[in-house]
Amino acid sequence: MKIMDYEVFVEILEKLDFSKKQIINTLNPHSYITAKSDKLFMEALKDSNILIPDGSGIVIAAKLLNKKIINKVAGADLHYFLLNKMNQENGKIFYMGSNQDTLDKIEKKIKKEYPNITVQSYSPPFKAEFTEEDNNIIINLINKFNPDVLFIGMTAPKQEKWLHEHKDRLNFHIASAIGAAFDFYAGKIRRSPQIFINLHLEWLPRLLNEPKRLWRRNFISTPLFVLEMIKYKIQKN
Repeated sequence: MKIMDYEVFVEILEKLDFSKKQIINTLNPHSYITAKSDKLFMEALKDSNILIPDGSGIVIAAKLLNKKIINKVAGADLHYFLLNKMNQENGKIFYMGSNQDTLDKIEKKIKKEYPNITVQSYSPPFKAEFTEEDNNIIINLINKFNPDVLFIGMTAPKQEKWLHEHKDRLNFHIASAIGAAFDFYAGKIRRSPQIFINLHLEWLPRLLNEPKRLWRRNFISTPLFVLEMIKYKIQKN
């Protein structure tokens, strides 16, 4: 379904085609607004094989602009779906990003909850941009492991842009930049209770817990996204 500038996946995750190499990314109001001033980020999102609606704003936009009811699919939901699928298929998952403590907790938890998955991870240097040497190390580690699923967790838009720039050098079947899902699964950050998710208020507990990090997306990006919806609606009519 076309939601303003992007084609968004509106089926259930079970309908995903896993027969070919593909990148699955997420779209929410903040990433939509950020991409308008970041050409490479926009290119990375539009070049995704699948773009899932990770944000109630996208769900609301689908209803208001296209009169369609779609389900929100958060990065954390995609993460759990792929964990279960890989456990059933004795798959291999590589986590690239975050810090070593988080990755250690992820690996330990997966070995306990999903014993059929082979998992490996790497925490890259914490810097704004990787050097060519950094990138070669990361790519060689991933390709040597040859994962079925590659998860990237370095916060948006860095994670999506890195994956987009290096996708042709990487071995994977499915790759996805899922950001906060690393911290959710490791237990570093608690995902909002289901009642808030059902009420399209998943953002509220997170904002209260991390105001310095999340205020911009809620008080700047969200109003700007609403304006974009209004402009698009007027032009469409």
